[in-house]
Amino acid sequence: MSIPKEPRQLMINLMYLVLTALLALNVSAEVMNAFFSLDKGMKDSGSIVDRSNEAVLNGINKQADAYKSDQNEKYRQNAAQAKVVADGFIAYIEGIRNNLFEKAGGPNPKVAGQPKDIRNKDLTTRMFISEGLGLEIQNKIEETRVELLKLADGDKDVEASLPLRVEELPAGIKAKNWPEFKFKQMPVAAVFPILGKMQSDSKNSYSAILNFCAKKVGGEETIRMDTYEPVVSANKAYLIQGEKYEADVFLGAYSTQADNIRISAGGTGLNVEQGKAHYSTVASGLGEKKYNVTINVTNPLTKEVKTYTKEFAYEVGQRSIAVQLDKMNVFYIGVENPISVSAAGVSSNDVKVSASGVNVANKGGGHFVVTATTPGEASLTVSAIGVSQKFTYRVKRIPDPTPLLGAKHRSKAMPNGEFRAQGGIATVLENFDFEAKCDVVGFEVTYLPKRQDPITKQNSGARWNGDVQDWISKAKPGDAYFFDEIKCKCPGDAAARNLGGLAFKIR
Repeated sequence: MSIPKEPRQLMINLMYLVLTALLALNVSAEVMNAFFSLDKGMKDSGSIVDRSNEAVLNGINKQADAYKSDQNEKYRQNAAQAKVVADGFIAYIEGIRNNLFEKAGGPNPKVAGQPKDIRNKDLTTRMFISEGLGLEIQNKIEETRVELLKLADGDKDVEASLPLRVEELPAGIKAKNWPEFKFKQMPVAAVFPILGKMQSDSKNSYSAILNFCAKKVGGEETIRMDTYEPVVSANKAYLIQGEKYEADVFLGAYSTQADNIRISAGGTGLNVEQGKAHYSTVASGLGEKKYNVTINVTNPLTKEVKTYTKEFAYEVGQRSIAVQLDKMNVFYIGVENPISVSAAGVSSNDVKVSASGVNVANKGGGHFVVTATTPGEASLTVSAIGVSQKFTYRVKRIPDPTPLLGAKHRSKAMPNGEFRAQGGIATVLENFDFEAKCDVVGFEVTYLPKRQDPITKQNSGARWNGDVQDWISKAKPGDAYFFDEIKCKCPGDAAARNLGGLAFKIR
C-alpha cells in the first residue's frame, strides 16, 4: 500500500491501523476472559462433586455402623484417609494459585477475580520451568496417586479410573518434558484452569476411592437400595400340564445376611432363609397363570418398614419346538448367524442342535451361532425331550456391497474442492443387517483432463496411490474421472468380486 501524501488521508489510514490493533486486543481479551470462565466452571462442578462425595462418605459410615466388622472398619478408615490425601493435594495447588495471583500483580480493580497481568508468559515460564515448580507439581501428582491407590488395595480397575495422573506427552510436540508441555510460555490466564483441572482431578480420584470403599462395606447398596423390587427365579418359564411349578422368590439386591424381611406368594406366607423364600405350586390348565408376591422389609439402618408388591406370571403349555433366525431367513457365509431355539416345557440346557452343511456353536440360554463356508443348502436338527424336528435353510454369500467415493458419494458431478478432499474408494453393505466389512483391494482409474487425452492407471487398495493421488489433486472444472473394475473382498470370499465402476464430472 502506498503512503498517501495528503495529510487528511494519511491520518485516516493511521486511525484504521490503530482500530485494527484495538480489535485484535479485544479478541485477545475475550480469549483471556474465557480462561477464567473455564476455571470458574470447574470450580462450580467441583462443588457438585464435593456434595456427592460427602453423601457417599456418609453412606459408608452408616453402613459400617449398621454392620460392624473388621473389614467395614478398615474401609471406613481408608475412605477418611482418602479425603485427607485428596484435600492435601487440593490445598497444595491452591497455594500455588494464590502465589501466581499475587506475582501477576494482584487483584485487577477493573475485572473481579482476575490478576492484573493475565497475559504474562515470562512469569509462568520462570515459575514453573526455571524455578522447578512444574517438576514439583509432577512429583506431587505421582505421590498423591500412589497414596490413593494404596487405599484401594492397588485395584487395577480403580487405577485405570483415577483421573489424577501425569499424562503422556502427545506425539510430535516440541516440549522436552511434562512441565514444559503444561506451562512453558503459557499466559497467566491459561495456567489457572490448568491448575483448576488438577484440583478437579483430585476430587474425582477421591470419588473413585470412595466408590471402591463403598462396595467393600456395602455402602453402594445402602445408597441405591432406597427402593426394592421382588424377584422370582423359576426353574421353567413354561410347564407341561400336570408338572410342578417351582421358583425361588427373593428381594433383589438385598443382603443374604439380613433377617428382617417377610415374603408371601399367591396369598401364602413363605419360610424365609437368608433373605430368600421358596415357592411351589402345581400347574393345571393351559395358558398364562399369574400370582402376586408381597415383601415386607425393615430397613436395617432406619428401622422403617416398607411393603413391596409385584405380579408375576408363568405359562402352562404343551411341548413344541420353534427356531427363530435372529437376522434373516438365510445363513450368510463369512459372518456369525445368530439363532434362538426354544422348546416349550423343556429347559434350554436340554435342547440340542445338530447341523449339516454348516457349523453350529451353542452360546447358552437357547442361543446358537451358525457359521457357513459353502453356498447351497443346510439343515438344522433340533431335539429335546420327547421331540425332534429338522429345518432346512439356504446358504448364500454376503451380497455385493455398493462402491462409494469417500464413503458417501455416488457417480455424479462434484465440485473440484470436494472431490480433491476424498481419500479413496469405500464400500457399504446397504440393507444388510449383519456386522460385516468388505475391503476394496484395487481398481482402475481413468483421468480425462478437459480437452486432453485420457490416461489410465491401476490403483491397489482402497486409498489413492502415488500417481492417482496426484491426478486427484489436479481436479478442475471440466475434468472427468472414471473408477472401473472396482474389486473387493467380503468376509468368507475366496477371491475378489467386481463391483463395477463410478464416474465423476468435476464442476
